[in-house]
Amino acid sequence: MKNTLLFILYISFSAVYAQTGTIKGSVTGVSGKPIVHAHIYLEKHKHVVASDVNGAYLITNVPVGSHEIHFSAVGFKSKTETIEVKSGETTEVNFLGEEKLEVLNEVEVQGIKSITGMGYLDETHDGVIFSGKKTEVLLLDSLDANTAQNNPRQVLGRVPGANYSETELSGFPANGIGFRGLTPTQSVETNTRQNGYNITADLYGYPESYYLPPLEAVERIEVTRGASSLQFGPQFGGVINYVIKKGSAKKPFEFTTQQTGGSFGFLSTFNSVGGQMGKFNYYSFVQAQTIQGWRPNSDVQKFAGFAHVDFQATDKIKVGLEYSILRNRIHMAGGLSDSLLAYGMNKSYRARNWLRSPWNILTATFDWKLSSSTSLSVKSSYNNSVRELVWRNEDGGPNAADAIDPVTNDYVNREVEHEDFKSWTNEARLLSHYDLGSTSNTLAAGVRYFSGKMKRQGGGEGTTGSDFDLTLVNPVYEYDLNFTTTNIAPFIENTFRFNERLSITPGARFEYINSTIKGYNPTEDETAVVYSDRSKNRYIFLTGVGAQFCLTSSTNIYANWSQAYRPLDYSSLTPFGTTVTIDPKMKDSNGSNADVGFRGSVQNFLNFDISGFYLQYNDRVGLTLKDDGSGNLNPYRTNVANSIHKGIESYIEFNPIKALSEGKKWSLSFFNSLALIDAKYVSGEYKGKYVEYAPTSINRFGLNVVVKKFSTTFLISSTAKSYGDASNAATASADAVAGLIPAYTVMDWSGTLHIKNYNLKFGVNNLADARYFTLRTGEYPGPGIIPSIGRSLYVGFGVKF
Repeated sequence: MKNTLLFILYISFSAVYAQTGTIKGSVTGVSGKPIVHAHIYLEKHKHVVASDVNGAYLITNVPVGSHEIHFSAVGFKSKTETIEVKSGETTEVNFLGEEKLEVLNEVEVQGIKSITGMGYLDETHDGVIFSGKKTEVLLLDSLDANTAQNNPRQVLGRVPGANYSETELSGFPANGIGFRGLTPTQSVETNTRQNGYNITADLYGYPESYYLPPLEAVERIEVTRGASSLQFGPQFGGVINYVIKKGSAKKPFEFTTQQTGGSFGFLSTFNSVGGQMGKFNYYSFVQAQTIQGWRPNSDVQKFAGFAHVDFQATDKIKVGLEYSILRNRIHMAGGLSDSLLAYGMNKSYRARNWLRSPWNILTATFDWKLSSSTSLSVKSSYNNSVRELVWRNEDGGPNAADAIDPVTNDYVNREVEHEDFKSWTNEARLLSHYDLGSTSNTLAAGVRYFSGKMKRQGGGEGTTGSDFDLTLVNPVYEYDLNFTTTNIAPFIENTFRFNERLSITPGARFEYINSTIKGYNPTEDETAVVYSDRSKNRYIFLTGVGAQFCLTSSTNIYANWSQAYRPLDYSSLTPFGTTVTIDPKMKDSNGSNADVGFRGSVQNFLNFDISGFYLQYNDRVGLTLKDDGSGNLNPYRTNVANSIHKGIESYIEFNPIKALSEGKKWSLSFFNSLALIDAKYVSGEYKGKYVEYAPTSINRFGLNVVVKKFSTTFLISSTAKSYGDASNAATASADAVAGLIPAYTVMDWSGTLHIKNYNLKFGVNNLADARYFTLRTGEYPGPGIIPSIGRSLYVGFGVKF
C-alpha cells in the first residue's frame, strides 16, 4: 500500500513537472558588450530575474503555452517578444539592447539613474569610472528654479551639505560652494569644470571660480564627492561639473529664447540656437544681464556666450570645438562691520569699488572608439583671462570712512590691482571593458598635463574718482610677481567585478607639480621691496579604493576611501586685495576622504541616498587672530592645525501619488536634503574648536506639485551657525573678518507653466525677507560682512521654435 502511494505521488509530480519548461538567453548591447542587471520577466510569471555579469539569464518552471517576455534596463529601450514554451524543453530568447535617451521634461540624459530631477551616475559615465563613489546629478529642466539668476539654493539645494557663499550679486562674479565643512568661498576646495574640462584660473596656484556657465544653458550638474582624487585631481572637496546642452539631434535648427525681469532692476535675455546638420551638431547661446542691486552701489552688467560644434568624422571618431566668453562690470558695495550691520543690511558705505573679470576658454575635443569595448577621449583647453580691481585701500576696515578730504577737497587715491591668467590643460582618458575569467571588468587610465602662468600686480596708485577707471597715476605697482605652475599627473583605476553584485575599484594617481615665483613685493613695514626668484617641485603619490554591492537592480551599497592633497595657492604666498596678514612659513595640506552609503530607488516613487563620511585634513590653512604687539587682534592666515570632518548626508524624495496609483494627471512629491556635520580641529591651539564656515547642520525641505502642464516648488532651507575664524570668536573683530555667522532660514517659491512650446516662469527668492549673511571676508568684495539679498521677485517668458 505504501509503495503504491509513493508510485501515485511520483506519477502526479512527473505529470505536473512535465507541464513546465525553461527559458534562457542573453542580453547584449549593439557593441556586443553584455548588459548587466537587466530585468527579464514574463507577463504571467511574476518572478523577475536579472542578467548576470555575462548578460545571461535563466527562468525555470515556466508553465507551458504562449507568453510575453519583457526586457528592460536603465539606458536601453524596453522590448517585448511573444514565445511558446513547450513541456520539458528549453526555449532560448536573446535580446539586443538599443540605447535609449530618457526624456525628463525636455532633458535628454544617458547613463544616469534618476526618477526625478535628482539622481546619481552609473558605474561608468562619459569615460570615467564612478563605481563605489558618491555622486549626485541634477537635471535642470526637471526643476522649478530661478536659473536666470543662478540661485544656488533652488538648483544645488538638493545636494546634501552644499554650503554657499552668496556673493554673485555682492561683488564676486559667481557664488561659491563647499561641502563637508570645507571653505565655500569661490569654490576653492572644489574642482570646477564645464563639459568635463577645467574652467578655473589655475588648477593649483589659483583654483578660484570667476566664470560659471549660465544655468539656463546647463543640461545637468554632476557632483562627485571627495573620493575624486584619482581621476580628477587631489582636491578635498570633490568635483562639480556643469554640462552644457547640445543641439537637438532631431532638427537642423532650433531656436530658444527666455526673457526674465525681476526686482531691483533685474533684466535678463537668454537666446540659443542648435541642431543637427548631417554629421555636424552645434549649439550656441548668448546671455546679457543687468541689475541695479538690492544695496546701493551694487549694480552689475554681464554678458556670457558659448559656441560648440562637433563633427562625426567616422562611425568611430568625433571631434569638437567650443568657446566660452564672459564679460562683466561689477560695482562692489563693500563690506559691513557688526556695528554698521545694526543700521541695516541693505546699506552701503563704499561707492568707488569696482571689479571686472573677462574670461575666455577655448577647448578642442577628440573621441575615438577604438573597439566595441575600448574608447579614448582627449580634451585640450586654453584659458586666457583677466581679473582687475580698483577700490579704496581697505587697511582701516569697513568702519573707515571713504570721505572727501577737507584739505584737498577730493577723495583719497584708490588702489589698482591686475591679474592675468594664461593656462593650457590637456587630459587624455582611456576606458576599456575586458573579460577576466567569467566576469566583465573595466579599466580607466589617463594623464593630465597642465601649464599655467599668472601675472599679479597690485598696490598701484589709482585715481581719486568714483567711476570704473583702472588708470594709474604712478605707473609703478607696489608689487609685481610672476607665477608659473606645471603639472603632470598620470592615473589609473580598475573595477574588478567578482560576480553580478560585488565590485571593487582600486586606483592610484601620481602628481608632479613645479611652481615658480619671480618678481618683487614690499617688506612688512612697506619701506623697501624684496625680490623673489624661487622654484619648488612636489612629487605626490595618491591611492584609493572603492567598493559597490548591488542589492537589487535599482539599489546598492557603496564605500570608498582616497587620499587628498592641497598645495599652497598664490593667495597664500602673497596677499591680494586683503587686510589679512599671511604666515610666510605655511606649508601644503594633505589628508583623506571616506564614504559609505546606501542609495537607490523604488520604482518611480522613492529616491534615496543615505551615507556617512569621514574627512581628515592635516595642516589645514585657515584664519586666526594674532596680536600685532600693541594689543590689537588682526586676522592671520596660517596652518591652523589638523581637522577631522565627519557626519551624515541624506537625500530622500517620495511621491505618494505615484506610490498609490499610476496615470494620475497630477503629482505631489516631498524631498529632504539633510547634512549633519561635525568639523573640528583636533590638534594645536584651537583643538576642539569648529572649523571655519562649517555649520553643524544644513537642512532643506521641498514640496513639489505638478498639475498637467503646471509645476511649482516650495523650498525651505535652514543652515546652522558657523564661525569666520578658527578661534570661534563670539565677539567680532573690529574689521568684522572674525566672528559669528548666525544661523538662518530662507524660503523660496517658484513655478513653471508649459503651453505647447511656450513657458512662463515665476517665483519669489527669500520669501520671508530674511536678513542673513554667509561670508565674513578680509578681502574684496569687503572687507567685512557681505550681506545676502533680501526678498526679490522674478518672472520670465520663453519659447522654443
